[in-house]
Amino acid sequence: MKKYKYPSVLTIAGFDGSGGAGIQADIKTISALGCYATSVLTALPVQNTQGVKNIFPIPIEAVAEQLDAIMEDIVPDAIKIGMVHTPQLVDTIVTVLQKYPDIPVVFDPVMVATSGHPLIEERTIDTIIEKLLPLSTVITPNMDEAAIMAKIKVETVKEMELAGKSMKQLGSNNILLKGGHQKTEMITSLLLDEENNCHSFEFNKIETNNTHGSGCTLSSAIASYMAQGKELFEAVTLGQQYVFNAIQSGADTQTGKGNGPLNHFFNPQKLIKNEMV
Repeated sequence: MKKYKYPSVLTIAGFDGSGGAGIQADIKTISALGCYATSVLTALPVQNTQGVKNIFPIPIEAVAEQLDAIMEDIVPDAIKIGMVHTPQLVDTIVTVLQKYPDIPVVFDPVMVATSGHPLIEERTIDTIIEKLLPLSTVITPNMDEAAIMAKIKVETVKEMELAGKSMKQLGSNNILLKGGHQKTEMITSLLLDEENNCHSFEFNKIETNNTHGSGCTLSSAIASYMAQGKELFEAVTLGQQYVFNAIQSGADTQTGKGNGPLNHFFNPQKLIKNEMV
């Protein structure tokens, strides 16, 4: 009898009880794109659509044991990393992932929530730059996060490109700079690849407050497409289109009193089964 395997994506991220961001958004996205989701919880933020009320840490030993438990049993085809808010957490994740250099890693450097609340300790940024950027296949900062890492003002497309070049010098491989915070009618994102090519992506801005978790969703979507075997450029292209459609499909729906979630299941795919060799 033939045997099959699901394309598997591991999300290493924080919690969102309101269901729009963090691990919840990741699992929804991975599932909607036909992949099998596994997860490791890094932090327990208390939040809803209106903002972050508190953040409870997960013990480092618990994170390490979660990682080991998944990696010894269901080795993922791609990994998405989200909220890593302490240097010790970065070290723990890097120590494990260095053993699996062939697995693509999509890192969403979550530093500021959609509501504007900070989600990371200041001293963690240097550790991320030193250890996690070189390990990541692609990082997906928004304009605020790019400004923090590059230490320059990032308000225009030109400044995004300058920030990207600066982060390349810090050791990043591929960088997708998200333009969702632009005030223009057309949103531009930039992909700076390993060959130092700069690819531009443009989308019409959708007038809605329902963008909670869009960064989590995008990084998970890219990881899902890479788990399916797609090359980086195609995965980034398809991932951005998925997020655009998810925002568009949920733009007219009210969930909560603040920044609502995307519609992750606007066109859910069946779980993919790849024949095992």
